[in-house]
Order: sequence, then structure tokens, then C-alpha cells
Amino acid sequence: MSVFSTPEQLIDMREILSRYALLPFPQSRIPGALVESILAHVRGGVVLDTYDFVDVVDANTGCGWQVKSTKATTPVTWKRAKLANAPELIEASRRSSQGLQVLGEAIINFCNEHARASINKYDLKEIGYSRLILGDNQEARYFERVLCSQQFPDIFDPSEFEWNWSLQKKTLTKEQLPALHGISRRTGQKCWAWHGLGENQLHFSGESAWWPHEDSDHSFSFRLPSDNEKMSFSRFVELIQKSHV
Repeated sequence: MSVFSTPEQLIDMREILSRYALLPFPQSRIPGALVESILAHVRGGVVLDTYDFVDVVDANTGCGWQVKSTKATTPVTWKRAKLANAPELIEASRRSSQGLQVLGEAIINFCNEHARASINKYDLKEIGYSRLILGDNQEARYFERVLCSQQFPDIFDPSEFEWNWSLQKKTLTKEQLPALHGISRRTGQKCWAWHGLGENQLHFSGESAWWPHEDSDHSFSFRLPSDNEKMSFSRFVELIQKSHV
């Protein structure tokens, strides 16, 4: 078996997610923790309550998954990239383009090492990406892809990106610190934004390049219900109360 779910398993996941979407909760968000639990249930794995790179592991097949669920317009928070020598690297990045590249490469290598650590810790053959995208057009899309493996443990190539600091922004209510942007050398697209002067969040906007075509064998779509199609809260409470009788 691989990180890719079978057609039957994808159908099971779509059924569970579609039914969850009928509950009287805000449809603009389906928690990543829920997607983790559904994936673990369908694939026979376990959800890890850790800060490891993988969120779900199936020890029997040697597969692990990083799971994400956000709106289509929300950049994915890849991780908190807290570098041990960040102050020195940031200072050097202010002085030269070479320093900028060294800092950017340290961030990418930090991400690769995080995945490699999970491969070693859980003896994984492959790590996959399990992703739910919530669109603004009442449609949700789920897909899976391979991220890395024992044979090819690195997800990203540091040489593919060039780096620069953004300008500091001011609004009426707050001041936004500059972020380090990673730009794809091939496409010119901004792929990364590291907020290393604040909470070290690393946003991966380049993830949209991974979104599959409509005919992908490793994805499915389902329609999000409108408010009047969803179960009423009273009915939800009634079902919960009955389940405890």
C-alpha cells in the first residue's frame, strides 16, 4: 500500500465529510483535526498528538501523512520555523544577498529535517500530504500527494528559491513586521513568507501549485450545504441527547 487511498477509501472519506458538513456548525471551516481523524479511521492508522511532521501514521504500511485543511484563500501555515541561530542569520541577511540566501536555505533545510526526523522516528517508507480545500463557491476539494520517502527524504530544494525582506506595513490599528519572502526562481511566484521577527510562522502560499486537476485519481470534491440545508441545532441536540440514553 502507499500514501494514496483507494477509490473505495476516498468514497468513504467523502461520505463522512459530506455528512459532517450538514451539522449546524460554520461551514467556512472544517478542522484539520477532524480530517486527521477521518483519514486515520479510513486508513487504519493513528492520529499523533505530537509536534512531529506527520499527523497520522499507519505503522503496518509504513505510511505517514501531513494533514492540512483551510479555505482556498488562506495560505497554509507549514510550521513554526524557529531557527536556533536566527538572530545571527537575520543580521547577516540584512547586510548582503548572500546572507539572504543563507537564511532562506536554513529555513528550507529546517523543513526538510523536520520531515526526515519523522521518517526515522516512525520508520516510514513514505510521507503523504492529505489536504482539504474549502472554496468560496460552496465546493470543497480533497486531494493526496506524495511528499517524500526514505529514498528521497527532502521535500524542497533550497536552490529553487531566492529571498528578500518585505517592507514594513502600517495600518490604523497596528504595525506589521517585515516577513522574509521566498520567491520561486522558475515562476517568479511568492511561495514562502517567514515571520521570523515575530512568532516564526512559515506560510507556504506556493502550495496552490500542488492542487490537482479535476480528473485526478487521488482527489474528490463535494458540495458544501447552504445554511437552510443544514441540520437545525435543535435537531442536533436532540440526537446527542438520544445517543446518551
